[in-house]
Formats: sequence, C-alpha cells, structure tokens
Amino acid sequence: MADRKGAPPRAWQRMLSGRRLDLLNPSPLDIEITDIAHGLARVARWNGQTRGDHAFSVAQHSILVTNIFTRITKAPQPEHRLAALLHDAAEYVIGDMISPFKAVVGGGYKSVEAALQHAIHIRFGLPAELPVGLHKEIKHADAVTAWYEAIGLAGFDEIEAARYFRRPRGTYTDGAVLQPKPAHAIQAEFLELFEALENERRTPERS
Repeated sequence: MADRKGAPPRAWQRMLSGRRLDLLNPSPLDIEITDIAHGLARVARWNGQTRGDHAFSVAQHSILVTNIFTRITKAPQPEHRLAALLHDAAEYVIGDMISPFKAVVGGGYKSVEAALQHAIHIRFGLPAELPVGLHKEIKHADAVTAWYEAIGLAGFDEIEAARYFRRPRGTYTDGAVLQPKPAHAIQAEFLELFEALENERRTPERS
C-alpha cells in the first residue's frame, strides 16, 4: 500500500541488528549472521505441522543438512559446509514456503529468494551462484534430510515419503537430532557451527 504522497510500498525490513534490508535489491552489507540465526530459529518447517513441544525450525533443519552433507560428500571443504548451512538462509526474511505453494506462486517468489540468497553468499565470501556440482550435492543432502523429517516429524509413512523425497541409502542420522529444540537453543547452535566453519576457513592449511 502506497503512502499519502504516492510513494511505492515499503520493500525493506528493519532487522534486530539495526540493519535495514531492501528485499527487492538486497545489499550484502545489510546482512548479518546474527539476524539470519535469529530469524531461522523462529521459522517453522512444514508450516509448523510437526510433532513436539517446539516448532522444528529452519535453523535446526540447516544444521541437520550440513551434518548429512558432511557425511555423504567426499572431503567437503569448510566453505562447502558453510554453503550447506546457509542453503535456506533467505528464509530468515521471506519465511519457509512449502514446496506445493512455491509451485503455485512461481517466478516472483523465486526471484526474490534468489536475489537474497546471492547477497547472502557474497556477504560470507561464497560465489553468488554455487558451482553446479556443489549445488546438486547440497540439494541431495537437503532431500535426504526432508525424508527423515517427513517420517520422523511430519506424519508421512515411508512409502509416501519415498514418492516426494530422497530415501537415504544408508543411515545418516538418528532420532535425537530430530527432537525440535527451543528457538534460543537452536539459534546458539547455528551460530556456534557458523563460527566453527569460519575458523576452519581462516586456519592455514597444515603441511
């Protein structure tokens, strides 16, 4: 809705860090990892239709994807694991829209999501567009994670889950990591993993 002077609708969001992020033309300079962790820890996966006393958040999903990616990828570099951790980072602004609704909404949503994701990558020293091979490996880990979540949290049986998600060939996780955690706890875990990966990236290679 335009203001009284006929200005275009507001397209930015004020973050708790104090940053003002333009959703249509996001600048990497306005992106902070603390805002991402705070937001993702409070965005529910599966539209909140999961078992447990807490929502299973996108932050917790992202940690699980990173762990599974690390297991199924041969010798992943810290920056590759960081890309896995941040694979849904745009959702700290736009929320987690379930896949069926994304298909209905189409291009407009996807273009905003892509612009935000590109800015996030640049902010943290990753390519705006990930290499195709790395992108596929992260999507594979994401699909495997979704399979575990579907049967462990979201009410799918294994046959139904196998129709829509990638059934794992091995065992990559256990029930403990699927226990939804409080927002403040998973926010701290997300930041802790981010810092660990950043420290690995800064550490010179040993001979």
